[in-house]
Amino acid sequence: MVPGLTGPVTMSARVAIVTGGTGALGQAVVMRLLADSIVVAVPYAVESEAKALRARVKPGDDRLLAEPVDVTDGAAMLRFADAVRRLHGRVDILVTAVGGFAPGALVDTDPATWDRMLTLNLTSTFVAARAVVPHMLAAGRGRVVTVASRAVAPPAGGFIGYTVAKAGVIALTQALAEETRGRGVTVNAVLPSTMDTPANRAAMPDADRRAWIPVESVATAIAFLASDDAAHITGSLLTV
Repeated sequence: MVPGLTGPVTMSARVAIVTGGTGALGQAVVMRLLADSIVVAVPYAVESEAKALRARVKPGDDRLLAEPVDVTDGAAMLRFADAVRRLHGRVDILVTAVGGFAPGALVDTDPATWDRMLTLNLTSTFVAARAVVPHMLAAGRGRVVTVASRAVAPPAGGFIGYTVAKAGVIALTQALAEETRGRGVTVNAVLPSTMDTPANRAAMPDADRRAWIPVESVATAIAFLASDDAAHITGSLLTV
């Protein structure tokens, strides 16, 4: 059991794991899933962000479980997923909302930035899926929703580390959809365009934000792909 990951065992409610659940998009996803009566477990890195997420949950609502976990560490994520399954008897949904952005064409991108983009965006997705999908396959049911980017389909120049990492998320999503096809597990990706987040506002203070997408709209798309209504959709790329 992951230290601190305790709570009432609930065998009936659907259970989701949301990586990146304390970020701007992740918090919107968590709140939407909670509104849909889903138990949500969040592995997080930044304590202040976790505190902000907990503050958004109604007092007495014990359906949110949040624990510090390195989501790029395969062993740590395996322990977290196993603990969630033991506590609730199931893991029905995985949303991989961890990510990061760095600008830079190839000649301007140093190896450390390249590695960071791949780790944050692609490796974190692989690690989470590898920890959770076996539980879903054993149960014969599950929904995996990854977060890629509309900006990399087709691939764009100017932010090559991010582009390649998010394009890798798309490839991973579609390959995993084929590996799980017909086994009760669906795997789909949402591809948001520029989202209206505090980080994007700070990075682009003079941008025209009229076309930016509210994180709640992306969360709605994710909630749909995680629902029973999307039971026959797999390997899809939903642009938002």
